[in-house]
Amino acid sequence: MNHSFSARSRDDREVLIIVDVQNDFCPGGALAVPDGDAIIPLVNRLAGEFAHVVLTQDWHPAGHSSFASAHPGREAFETVEAPYGAQTLWPDHCVQATPGAAFHPALAAPHAQLVLRKGFRCEIDSYSAFRENDRRTPTGLTAYLRERGFARLTLCGLATDYCVLFSALDAREAGFAVELAAKACRGIDLDGSLARAMRAMAEAGVSIRD
Repeated sequence: MNHSFSARSRDDREVLIIVDVQNDFCPGGALAVPDGDAIIPLVNRLAGEFAHVVLTQDWHPAGHSSFASAHPGREAFETVEAPYGAQTLWPDHCVQATPGAAFHPALAAPHAQLVLRKGFRCEIDSYSAFRENDRRTPTGLTAYLRERGFARLTLCGLATDYCVLFSALDAREAGFAVELAAKACRGIDLDGSLARAMRAMAEAGVSIRD
């Protein structure tokens, strides 16, 4: 498929952040988000509107502390108490340099200017593109966006109720205007987490559009 990236309709202070559109989060992957690959045509279309695009990429070392396999006797999707608070345990996923960690092959954003990898510290998980799960350790994205003069962020990707949610909340806290492209996201929805996430984003001042 030929994607054209010549028609930019967004201004120069706007940036699109595409969250974790990786093989392991798509159908057939180790932590598949239901219908996760269905967003890719929408994400690609959005990417064509923006001159400035950032990709985030989950990038875990083998044996990461958020993996259920690192906790004998525990199952995926159970919650444990980590030094930084409650942590959901996940199936092994997005292990560095594995096919599952690669971007989905249909994702088309060749003009992306930054790939931000997160979750690479073995002892701490990282949902947000801005801060790790201790809510203290920065990824450096805030400084990057400020130094480049961006003011308005549009978020899309996987999963709505985890990495997209935490990224949106942290972006608002950092003072950015944030829009969620809701149709270009999909959620995991553990025990109502998707509805809670949408409420939390709206309450934080995230503009939610289809």
